[in-house]
Amino acid sequence: MLWRDGAIVPGIQAPLDHTDRGLTLGDGLFDTALALGGRVAFEDAHIARLVAGAETLGIPAEADRIRAAMRALAGQGNDKGRGDADRLAIRTTLTRGSGPRGLKPPPDPHPTLFATAAPSAKGAAFAPLRLWPTPIARNDTSPAARLKTLGYLDAVLAAREAAASGFDESLFCNTRGRVACAGTGNLFALFGDRLVTPPLADGVLAGIVRAEVLELARACGVRPEEGSLNLPELLGAEAVFVTNSLRLLAPVTAIGATGFASTDHSAVSRLTAALRTAIARACGVAEEHV
Repeated sequence: MLWRDGAIVPGIQAPLDHTDRGLTLGDGLFDTALALGGRVAFEDAHIARLVAGAETLGIPAEADRIRAAMRALAGQGNDKGRGDADRLAIRTTLTRGSGPRGLKPPPDPHPTLFATAAPSAKGAAFAPLRLWPTPIARNDTSPAARLKTLGYLDAVLAAREAAASGFDESLFCNTRGRVACAGTGNLFALFGDRLVTPPLADGVLAGIVRAEVLELARACGVRPEEGSLNLPELLGAEAVFVTNSLRLLAPVTAIGATGFASTDHSAVSRLTAALRTAIARACGVAEEHV
């Protein structure tokens, strides 16, 4: 399903200006959110992050239009009795719009906003992952590392490499050798009662589920902290997991040749249960549908 210019468009195809800077230069942002039972999980946080990112890039963004797009698509999957049928991945894309050749942004941009919805498999949520450390460095010196920009080529190349090596996802370190993130999510590591996640300054996106887990942590018996980790330190953790808006909280069972018993760790189980409850409450669905 596709939302464009204020309405649902049949199918997934619509005209796009071939001079759109999102297409030619990756000059734009996107957001991915989970919708259950016709409602977007953590809707306000998704919209706020997209608008803040647009402000950083100097792209005009209207929160009300973004909300309308998300809700229109989420409302197409509001049958609570059909399991995965009402579980949607909502992707919202904002570009600077069309412009002349060259890198310099137009002084008066006319942004392009569109959004799509596709079924999101319930089996992907909370499913374990095996990570492959990629030699591609996350550029922590770039503001783009902390934004969900359209330029994802490093992640695409790392994903190919991970798949070719028999792993599910890539693991990125930054230019200083500090652990940054997985290819599509934030990283957390447990050391006793400490729950550590890399700080945004290490080239990390401010993930929506990352923020939720940090908020839930103390009630789950762990002390959340943002702290830099090198790869050997991460490999010494008791448990590791990845968060994003569709996988939600994915226990990591291996990083390269190092195995982890993350799926059986009691703190991971408590955090999983708490996150499931929070999402069910946000979407107004029963926990078994999360």
